[in-house]
Amino acid sequence: MASTIARTAGRVLFGENARAYAAFRPGYPERVFDILRARCGAGEGRTVFEVGAGTGLATAPLLAMGCRVTAVEPDAKLAALLVDSQAAYAERLAVQVGPFEEAALSPGSFDLGIAATSLHWVDPDLALTKAFHLLHPGGHWAMWWNIFGDPDEPDAFQQRTHALFERLSKSPSHGDGPKGHFGLDRKRRIAELEQAGFRSIVAEELRWRPVLNRQQILGLTATFSPVARLPEIERQAFLGRLGAIVDEEFGGRVQRHFMTAIYVARRP
Repeated sequence: MASTIARTAGRVLFGENARAYAAFRPGYPERVFDILRARCGAGEGRTVFEVGAGTGLATAPLLAMGCRVTAVEPDAKLAALLVDSQAAYAERLAVQVGPFEEAALSPGSFDLGIAATSLHWVDPDLALTKAFHLLHPGGHWAMWWNIFGDPDEPDAFQQRTHALFERLSKSPSHGDGPKGHFGLDRKRRIAELEQAGFRSIVAEELRWRPVLNRQQILGLTATFSPVARLPEIERQAFLGRLGAIVDEEFGGRVQRHFMTAIYVARRP
């Protein structure tokens, strides 16, 4: 049985190729930010903390809305890229480099907290308890995941390459719930939110169907933690096999079935 990658590995793994991560990881559906506006009041002047900001796929839209964001990112290389890419919003962006568990943030001082495809790299009980106390009463918490495959309707490429990925180690995002992904284990995620004290919990699943070319498929796949941690020779061989499948069996373009699972909750 394949081993599971330690959560602490996420603190350094993605920064090894930060620019590729920024180039090939897709952004989040606009519906996510509509939810943040409508249910969480995200917008001008709102204070937000972010768990594991990465290169800013969620940070940038929040800054564009007018939010003041304190981004916590354990990887110094990703944090540096985030600061550079969001220089236009420097007066409204503060970046703390280090694990969220150790971040020095003022309790009760935020309107909104978020974790975008990051909470599985942190102990969820510890993270949610800390998030709860960082919010002021009435503040909101949102966590979501981009999921690069739909367990209810797997696409042809996912079905064709499943056996290749099964041989790799597992990301902490690989959940043991009925749908096989941390973010899709709705019962457990809601229970954790309730245990931390959150109420008014709403969960939603979004589906989207991008068409990706060979470069996009390989660039995205190279950012997946089980692939990123392979030795260079093995990683290139793995990506070469995928590239051959894209070219020879899919004509160089693949329609993928992606999902985004989002949870929104409120501190009473």
